[in-house]
Amino acid sequence: MTLRTRLAAAAATLLTAAGLTAIAASADAALPPPPSGWTQVWADDFTGAANTLPSGANWIIDTGHNYPGGPANWGTGEIQNYTNSTANLAHDGSGNLRITPIRNANGQWTSARIETQRTDFKAPTGGVLRIEGRIQMPNVTGDAALGYWPAFWALGAPYRGNYQNWPAIGEFDVMENVNGINSVWGVLHCGVNPGGPCNETNGLGASRACPGSTCQSAFHTYAFEWDRSVSPNQLRWYVDGQQYHTVTQAQIGEPHWSNMTSHNGYFLLLNVAMGGGFPNGVAGFTTPTAATVSGRSMLVDYVAVYTRGGGPTTPPTSNPPGGVRDAYAQIQAESFNAQGGIATEACSEGGQNIGWIANGDWAQYNNVEFGSGGVRDFVARVASGTAASGLVEVRIDSRSNAPIGSFAIASTGGWQTWRSVPGNVANVTGRHTVFLTFTSGQPNDFVNVNWFQFRR
Repeated sequence: MTLRTRLAAAAATLLTAAGLTAIAASADAALPPPPSGWTQVWADDFTGAANTLPSGANWIIDTGHNYPGGPANWGTGEIQNYTNSTANLAHDGSGNLRITPIRNANGQWTSARIETQRTDFKAPTGGVLRIEGRIQMPNVTGDAALGYWPAFWALGAPYRGNYQNWPAIGEFDVMENVNGINSVWGVLHCGVNPGGPCNETNGLGASRACPGSTCQSAFHTYAFEWDRSVSPNQLRWYVDGQQYHTVTQAQIGEPHWSNMTSHNGYFLLLNVAMGGGFPNGVAGFTTPTAATVSGRSMLVDYVAVYTRGGGPTTPPTSNPPGGVRDAYAQIQAESFNAQGGIATEACSEGGQNIGWIANGDWAQYNNVEFGSGGVRDFVARVASGTAASGLVEVRIDSRSNAPIGSFAIASTGGWQTWRSVPGNVANVTGRHTVFLTFTSGQPNDFVNVNWFQFRR
């Protein structure tokens, strides 16, 4: 749901579903067991008490009209203000999450948008990723539904904290709907904007009516699969187990396929927007209107992520989480224990490096042993392909602590043109958590890091 509009002609792509069997639509169905052959890697069943917010361990609640420093109106022209009010976002006490757009007495709209804390949902090498949700769209149709835009989707991890690298980092729209039409849209966004292999800003999409009961009147299961077990790789969209859209690796080509698949993974989002490019484009005029009714909720029974086959979704590291790291040996940058805003990619010097690094991004390395001290400096293997510059900083034990050392980096001649750059640091003794933090006065990505180490 990022940075695009749809054409009114999209409404004509709807397919009929006559004769299809309805899926049972119990509102409080339990999280199903993983399908045969699949492994559940994450899920939320939304079983919290009525009028409570979703789990903070699982979800970030977005607020306002944009990310800090991101495009206005979330890049889509939508008009609502997202809040953390339980009037807009809450468990219903019956096993569902409720997202409710509300218009106040002044005609202003509020709603809710959440995204997973995790940003690493990715198909394992040689395997398949499945993202699935059981959802009832807002139960409103016709003129009363004009402007409603519910969605269940995923964005590439490098978007978090950057907000300028869409659509290259990829977007998988598992379920979108506008204006109360009995249809689900599945869409891929990739490449460049405008144009490119994904026909931006529209994306590569398909739509169909919900099987049996309408999308608005009942729960349906919406799913997306990223299949790395076939060549060329495939992306597939389903409603109630019925496939209706496919995009292949060959359709996208390079470098665009790698740009959206070689990073650390994806995070998931749920929201109900009001107005904006897609509903306006389908309606042929500005939405919502005076006829649009307030207070119709999207209900989410569960969201789950599964994998099948293949190897690990991230490469093994030389410093497994929980192990003690020698401060005076090379610490591979991709062996982080936690991170914010960064991703991994293949490195020209072998193995992996971290990249897509911009102002405010960070990486955390636990259990770094400095011994009795005597630290002279640190050195990092870095590369940059941009004129933007910034600082690579070292902090100890907390990201909020002042840096104990840093160095400046600008272009090295390319994102895989590596240079070892030293930086002075204060002396450290004992065992600590080390943070690499990145600071720049510009929003652009400015550095890749392959490894770092401290020197006596």
